[in-house]
Amino acid sequence: MSATGSSTTDGSGAGVPHLDIDPFSTAFFDDLHPAQQQLREAGPLVYLDKWKIYGVARHAEVHAVLNDPATFCSSRGVGLSDFAKEKPWRPPSIILEADPPAHTRTRAVLSDVLSPTALKQLRGRFAAAAEAKVDELLERKSFDAIADLAEAYPLSIFPDALGLKQEGRENLLPYAGLVFNAFGPPNQLRQDAIERSAPHQAYVAEQCQRENLAPGGFGACIHAHVDSGNITAAEAPLLVRSLLSAGLDTTVYGIGAAVYCLARYPDQFAKLRQDPTLARNAFEEAVRFESPVQTFFRTTTREVEIGGYMIGEGEKVLMFLGAANRDPRRWENADSYDITRRTSGHVGYGSGIHMCVGQLVARLEGETMMAALARKVAGIEITGPVKRRYNNTLRGLDSLPVTFTAA
Repeated sequence: MSATGSSTTDGSGAGVPHLDIDPFSTAFFDDLHPAQQQLREAGPLVYLDKWKIYGVARHAEVHAVLNDPATFCSSRGVGLSDFAKEKPWRPPSIILEADPPAHTRTRAVLSDVLSPTALKQLRGRFAAAAEAKVDELLERKSFDAIADLAEAYPLSIFPDALGLKQEGRENLLPYAGLVFNAFGPPNQLRQDAIERSAPHQAYVAEQCQRENLAPGGFGACIHAHVDSGNITAAEAPLLVRSLLSAGLDTTVYGIGAAVYCLARYPDQFAKLRQDPTLARNAFEEAVRFESPVQTFFRTTTREVEIGGYMIGEGEKVLMFLGAANRDPRRWENADSYDITRRTSGHVGYGSGIHMCVGQLVARLEGETMMAALARKVAGIEITGPVKRRYNNTLRGLDSLPVTFTAA
């Protein structure tokens, strides 16, 4: 994994440092941080020869790209695939893979459905479910913090809030994992996910229809916007679909990251126990520190300068959100987990008009779970081999065996 230092070809800007890093390889996922440091230190803009794409890994450049949707568009795909040149694997998201003004209209609907007021009404229910889940796990003492906590808690409340039927919910996590794998290149992870995807896609397409959603849930509220003329009947199921992937995996991976951090840094867990009002920040810092969503692409709409280099129209630019979240130019002691840190400005949920639409849900679930842990658990000990889950976009664990000690 080294910079070749060669001048550029393939239409890439003159003088941009070339790297032979493959950010979608198992080797990269297994030893992320040295490679991310190399990406940052090579320059404000790099060229990745393996996939013939540009990359930005410093916080300033990642933030700038995220906040200039007119120059760095999403409608040509937020994965490696360029929708101007190839057919998308599924109908594009009318939120994630859309630009203004189309994006502005659909985003307004989701912002209304997931407003702070709407979520405030759920806080009591979410907090009670978190307390009950922690009580149940304390009785068991030893369990897998991914399957039994990070996945089980959101799955016990979010599908209900959305208004989904009970049957078939086992398709939700595989579907979301598929979506995030599909943003990557045509590697084994992406191919395997798409090959296995037919039942998950069929389930999701069916559940997003109006007649299958319970009254009063987020899904029904989205469909109600059809009646007021804000969206069409064809757009409503696609917006429900966006919520299914945006509102679940970000939360599962975020909570998994937070528990993993608290288990590894008992001094920080002690601080949280002393001051449970740090619950929200403990979750937020875990999202910065571990960055469950690692990367996203944009496509240039015109010739543009990044970090002193000119690049042409129609170029894919890979934003390394995880690398930006540990950029020492932006964060003091960037490689330490500190629940008292001011985390505002991290790009764990993105930034700008495409900031993760499920972030308020993720934050509410993350905060209520961290608060329950702070009140009820005295110690979290890792008691077995930690296994990573591989995904082209998401970073998290497949297994985290732990033992809880009651407070």
